[in-house]
Amino acid sequence: MLQQLTIIAPGLLGASLGMAAKHLGLVQRVHVWARRIETRLECEAQPWCDAVFAEPAEAADGADLVVICTPVGEIARYAAMLAPRLRPGAVVTDVGSTKGLLCREAHASMPEGVAFVGSHPMAGSEKTGLANAQADLFRERACLVTPLPQTPQPAVETVCRFWRGLDMEVTTMSPDRHDEIVAHISHVPHLLASALCSMLAQQDPGTWQAFAGNGLRDTTRIAAGSPTLWRDIVEQNRDEVLRTLSSFEDELALLRSSIANRDWPSVRHLLERGKHYRDLLA
Repeated sequence: MLQQLTIIAPGLLGASLGMAAKHLGLVQRVHVWARRIETRLECEAQPWCDAVFAEPAEAADGADLVVICTPVGEIARYAAMLAPRLRPGAVVTDVGSTKGLLCREAHASMPEGVAFVGSHPMAGSEKTGLANAQADLFRERACLVTPLPQTPQPAVETVCRFWRGLDMEVTTMSPDRHDEIVAHISHVPHLLASALCSMLAQQDPGTWQAFAGNGLRDTTRIAAGSPTLWRDIVEQNRDEVLRTLSSFEDELALLRSSIANRDWPSVRHLLERGKHYRDLLA
């Protein structure tokens, strides 16, 4: 059992994390820092929260494990901010959906005896905020842990053990491999949904809205995510997003050419291949 878990920024993921860790007996104490005073007051009323702080470094003082749950563009900055207050043996991790740049920057800011180990628990909800926290949010979901080659193995084991304690399926991989995967399965799909909505919004939006059914809503559901958060994600994972977009452009060009040339067997082949893979996802 960890003596102290510190959560930086308890939104949906951070609050669910504190709730689950306390409920499952993984930690003795949960300390929290939140930017807004209203959130701090909400945390003080939570049975899983033992102490709330107005300064992030104070919340991290004495922690065994710190989990940074800020937007991805802020994680490395908060890691550096906390570093002077972290005790030897402490481990810092995060919940961000990009890893390459973030892990290298955060690792560089850690003092002697403190390790940063990247994490990406692939759990979430269309709802946000502390009020929607769920103790079972992480259960039976995937978590990708992304140590650098120089990351101490005991720190990696601490982080993996913590996520497994939340009943997650943990896989370790390099930060760059992580970013390649999420560009394909998350980041570019989000951009495609957003681009489709943007195109519709600029042409005849009232007509499209009047006649849109479940197909369009299902295809574009993820475009409802926070533009600020997703801009940061794309910036952090720029190289892999560009590579994945290039692959999609090749596929789209082939489809366009097949339609233009009335090559209906090729169109059918693409549709069949797409259906087959979609069936595997189900």
